[in-house]
Amino acid sequence: MQQDNLSRSLVLPENEFMRTKELKQTGQKLAETISVGHSEFLTLENELCELDYKNRQSANKKIMQHAQIGFRSLNRTCNAATSIFEAVQKIGFRVDRFGICLDWSMGYPKEFRKGKPKGTGLILDADEDFIKVANSAPVAPHFGDFVIGMPAAVENTKAALQAGSTSIGNLGQYFTFELPGWTDDVQTTESSIIAISLAAAQKVPILIHSNIDDGFASRFTDLASALGSVLLEKYIVDELLDGSVSHCYGHTFSQSLSRFAFQRALQSVTSTPGTMIYGNTTAFSENDAANYAVLAAYLQVDIQAQMFKPSGHAINPVPITEAKRIPTVEEIIDAQIFCGKLIEKSTDYCAMTNSQPADDISNRLIEGAKRFKNDVLVGLSDIGIDVTDALELMLSLRRIGAKTLEQKFGPGDLDTKAPNRHKPIEPSPVLKEISDLAKKAAEKVSLEELTTFSASNLKILTATTDIHEYGKRLLEEILGSIGLEIIDGGVSTNAKKLAEDALHTDAIFLSTYNGIALDFLERLNEELDKKECKVPIFIGGKLNQVPSSSNSDLPVDITNELADKGAIVCPNVEDFYAPLAKIAREKCQKKNSTSPLV
Repeated sequence: MQQDNLSRSLVLPENEFMRTKELKQTGQKLAETISVGHSEFLTLENELCELDYKNRQSANKKIMQHAQIGFRSLNRTCNAATSIFEAVQKIGFRVDRFGICLDWSMGYPKEFRKGKPKGTGLILDADEDFIKVANSAPVAPHFGDFVIGMPAAVENTKAALQAGSTSIGNLGQYFTFELPGWTDDVQTTESSIIAISLAAAQKVPILIHSNIDDGFASRFTDLASALGSVLLEKYIVDELLDGSVSHCYGHTFSQSLSRFAFQRALQSVTSTPGTMIYGNTTAFSENDAANYAVLAAYLQVDIQAQMFKPSGHAINPVPITEAKRIPTVEEIIDAQIFCGKLIEKSTDYCAMTNSQPADDISNRLIEGAKRFKNDVLVGLSDIGIDVTDALELMLSLRRIGAKTLEQKFGPGDLDTKAPNRHKPIEPSPVLKEISDLAKKAAEKVSLEELTTFSASNLKILTATTDIHEYGKRLLEEILGSIGLEIIDGGVSTNAKKLAEDALHTDAIFLSTYNGIALDFLERLNEELDKKECKVPIFIGGKLNQVPSSSNSDLPVDITNELADKGAIVCPNVEDFYAPLAKIAREKCQKKNSTSPLV
């Protein structure tokens, strides 16, 4: 929603909704029969919940480690969890928690999943499957994605609780993710509130996990706005819904000082321990040696942050192969051992570190975040939104979106030349990272190609097949820098809509990540054929998919299959220059041949 003049009728045209009080009561009623089940982790640690364990470890200056497992197969996932825990323990280190990567199709209610496209993540068909995976090792099971914040929030939260999990998310996804073909955001909101209320009514605290990089944080231009979104979520979960929100960040925090400062600011404005600090995955490349340097650099920042000011976050050593494919068990083990040894060797670094520059940034972030939260709540209240009602507030924030929220309520000084009309108090690292990558990529455009692009007036339709938009934003910055017109085809777009948008464009640029590229391309080709539209399709990103005939449930590279279906495949972003220049020349020639004689 990009509107200068917000109004209640524009944001909430339905006007009447089920009250949050009723939704909370529904969740509380469910809690009478749904409770936290047996947990190998909690039994081993003699704790009632992970929050208590985190507080104990923090008090003892113990830095926790988080591992992410992302296989489609249930048995493969369980075996991996056991193997990783035992191998790391044998060396003398500890994996404290596992992130269980549910497939994004798990976000649909079970009765709607049949026939829906699937990604490469874990699919659990029964409550018993949740129990099996959560107890495959004595490690805290973290159901981080596609539970809370999704249409299937209630059924998945019930299953996660009964499996002994006391850390469930991902609230951040609620504000930005859209499942293809699902348009009922009111139902998604209701389901999420019931699920949070179910968790809040448990006899022990349940961490309502929110990865802010999956939410508004990666779309704001200002880290103060990102921290402000933490305060808004804290207000919603802790104050309005009686829960305990716990935050994660890190994917896109590529600058060491701001990463360090953000942790300090987050620890100051929250009382609940954090879930984990995710690895700076956007900085990985195809070069393994360089990736080890990236891994060490961000881990060292996170280690020192926890030593200086423990916040309860586990740190996550991402295997260096993540940029290329799903890491193997051995690669996950290597990363965990690397992390454990780095912690062991870093105990005296605090004496050499001056935290004052980070504290200065942290203080500015905190002041800006509080102003952002207050201005958002006052501004929404002024247009008639009941900001004391969780449903109205959540739905309003989701529909208005990050860009408009920051344009209207950004905490920095007004600046009409800034992307979101405010000068950032502390610029978001992801924006600079994308800008730097775009500038570097644009330098590889030849003068001849640049001249051709300039004369062609090409219109490029950009979109993503799923909820990841990093590649789309990178493409748009490159395309803009070389003078091409960009038409926004959306995030998690559907093939029918994209085909309609493509009618008056010269090319479709499709960014993909979650293992659905081939299925999406086939549907898009069908929709384009219906409209007799021959627009070329460029596709790039993580080009893998689990074959329907697979016995291993592991994704395979589908570059050749995509090309066979007519796509122009671009493993690297600069691969689009030559084929697009050819399209541009053909357009120029056609335009010149049809121009009237003067």
